[in-house]
Amino acid sequence: MSSEVVFEDRPDPFAMPLDVPFVPTGERVVQAMLKLAAVDAGDVVYDLGSGDGRIVVAAARDHGAQAVGVEIDRERVERAEAYAARAGVGHRVSFIEYDLFHADFSPATVVTMYLLDSVNLDLRPRLLEELRPGTRVVSHAFDMGDWKPDRKMSAGGVVIFLWMIPASVAGTWGWEASHGRRFRVRLQQTWQRVEGEAWIDDRPAKLKRAVLWGDWLELVLRPAGAAAPKSVFMRCGRDRWLGFSGNHKGAAASRLCA
Repeated sequence: MSSEVVFEDRPDPFAMPLDVPFVPTGERVVQAMLKLAAVDAGDVVYDLGSGDGRIVVAAARDHGAQAVGVEIDRERVERAEAYAARAGVGHRVSFIEYDLFHADFSPATVVTMYLLDSVNLDLRPRLLEELRPGTRVVSHAFDMGDWKPDRKMSAGGVVIFLWMIPASVAGTWGWEASHGRRFRVRLQQTWQRVEGEAWIDDRPAKLKRAVLWGDWLELVLRPAGAAAPKSVFMRCGRDRWLGFSGNHKGAAASRLCA
């Protein structure tokens, strides 16, 4: 006899009054959320408001990830733990009985949520400050206000949103490439949207585009008099970037005084 659990995707009529009512995520949407976040065996997935544990279990069972559920309701935590044990993933998952507003989710490489617009906005500052750049955040149905998603898709009749936690790249940065040319950029940033100006060997250059995807930054630069622009790819840390392309490979960019 199979131990697979078949969930009924409907609200729990006996749910305790919480900031976010318990409305289970359908299995099709669960799989779409994990796919959109590209979850794999190297990930640590935190599900905020994990309910009966279906996202946590699916992340471990179907994608090989380590996964943690944060849930304030003791009965749901116990139910989720039993489900994980029956699914054979009890060694790769854990459930924390705790208020998601105060839980430590900083180890996550992926955060999943099915909350409310207002709750997302309350959590937004912590997500941006406490998660590492490049961490993926996936929300079922509810967005983040003026922080627009990097991607979105539809599954099971609802919209799923994906954000990549952006590195902080605002300010002035400088580096020297392997061919000896000196580069400087001054960037302004709103969430993952970046614009600014550039100089090469202290001469103004055209910064045609800046694309920030988590902790990866592409700068499309055209030196004065050049026929075509060239892309520079940087991996961004808090106070240092590392070049990953062409003559910029291995170059270390650091913050400069404005």
